[in-house]
Amino acid sequence: MTRDLDLSNSFEAAPQDHVALEESSVLTPRFDANGLVTAVVTDAGDGTLLMVAHMNSEALALTLSTGIAHYYSRSRATLWKKGETSGNVQTVHELRTDCDQDAIWLKVHVAGHDATCHTGRRSCFYRRIELQNGKARLVTDADAPRFDPGTVY
Repeated sequence: MTRDLDLSNSFEAAPQDHVALEESSVLTPRFDANGLVTAVVTDAGDGTLLMVAHMNSEALALTLSTGIAHYYSRSRATLWKKGETSGNVQTVHELRTDCDQDAIWLKVHVAGHDATCHTGRRSCFYRRIELQNGKARLVTDADAPRFDPGTVY
């Protein structure tokens, strides 16, 4: 993980040529119209899908420079250091981007309670969608909350 990124520099614009975008060694994230890129987060140890979030240029640069996952909260419209309040800080083990650089995949180790979701659960994906009597229903997994959000937040 690189720790000497100059945060004053923004990322280069994505090349128009798809071969350059897909085969170059230059990171040129394709931020959307809101300046965000999707971030998929998995556990570096067992591969569990923990969360999906968004990063702006600053969040991505901070993640690269510190090795700690930072995101952009759309609901709060602010930069967000994951785990800063709960203690469940995400240390980045590996970062990847997809072929057209419009998504980032973070493999992380989670500190504290080893919980990522604000509900206290390990993963934000704790409910399955099942069809019951012709209607979609949510069924909660057996993964109980690992901390009480009411006392943490």
